[in-house]
Amino acid sequence: MFRFSEYKLRNFNFRIVILIAALCTIGFLILSSAMANDADRDATLQKQLMGFGIGAAAMIFFAPMDYHFIMKIAPLVYIGMLVLLGVILIPGVGTSANNATRWLNLGFMQIQPSEFAKIGVIMVFASFFMANRERISKVVTVGTSLLLFAVPAAMILAEPDLSTTLVITFIFLSMIYVAKLSYKWIFGAVAVAVPTAGAMLYIAMQPGQTLLKGYQLNRILSWLYPDQYKSTGLTQQQDNSVLAIASGQLHGKGLNNTSFESVKNGNFLSEENCDFIFAVIGEELGFIGSVIVIALLAFLVVECFRMAAKAKDLSGRLLCVGMGALLAFQTFVNIGVASKLLPNTGLPLPFISAGVSSLLSIFIGMGVVLNVGLQRKTKSDF
Repeated sequence: MFRFSEYKLRNFNFRIVILIAALCTIGFLILSSAMANDADRDATLQKQLMGFGIGAAAMIFFAPMDYHFIMKIAPLVYIGMLVLLGVILIPGVGTSANNATRWLNLGFMQIQPSEFAKIGVIMVFASFFMANRERISKVVTVGTSLLLFAVPAAMILAEPDLSTTLVITFIFLSMIYVAKLSYKWIFGAVAVAVPTAGAMLYIAMQPGQTLLKGYQLNRILSWLYPDQYKSTGLTQQQDNSVLAIASGQLHGKGLNNTSFESVKNGNFLSEENCDFIFAVIGEELGFIGSVIVIALLAFLVVECFRMAAKAKDLSGRLLCVGMGALLAFQTFVNIGVASKLLPNTGLPLPFISAGVSSLLSIFIGMGVVLNVGLQRKTKSDF
């Protein structure tokens, strides 16, 4: 499981560790400022520090763990993922908030199983596609992979958690593409998906539809037709976010500022510690600070893809691509929602937003990426 004697220190990717440390530091400072007026500020910051500590320990644990061992126990990972997702759907077991049941109360802390499912999906399909690499485009292989994916996706969607369902869908599609699925399948899927998506959107906008929850449909419609929904208050959350980002201008208003002109200080921002934390970044760090945060996250995604290119085998490549896809998609959606480029939905900004489950799951994934790097191809392998 651990192969310390076979690893070489020069293969360890210190750039990933430095990038993560920088993001966590910025994230804690931003979170501290974002919650300056909140009654539960100290408790949230303590949880976030705990998340950093446990997450870092998890990354250190998984970094020397041979990722091939994880590939061997992938069936157990899949079963464990389904058990966690299934438990919270049992009436009276899962913890509900905002009309969704997504959390499991362990007594000393709450965890969000769907966050760990993201990493589980990466591990499971890295193993599956590796085992079936010679027959990846066979009907049986594609059908089996879709079935394996559909089960956890349906359970997450039932919480309901559409945004996380979209995340794991993007991860799955990225991984199956890198596994070299035939272009016949890809073009065929696109030819079916585009008109199907259009038809589903049309159906979702009809009275009495059941495809989307009421709040999900309202978020989409208020984004498409903001002028018509402005009086309902449905656009206010994103409008205030855009205002905060714009007000930061080039240099920002500064962390923990007491300006009366601050959108955050006026309590006009909601979910500023998580889904809309980029609005605080824009307002307090300005354009320059926003670009720095985006650049750090982009460099981290690039490092994942670099490790994928140097991976010793397909499973290692898929693990790195899956993590890169996860980080890229969540970053794009979080910032897209905060800047009103996308409909309102809830996804954390990696290493920045509050949330122990999100932190811990991504730290685990990055630990696995570090191990792939430790076993990277060398000149002697060519």
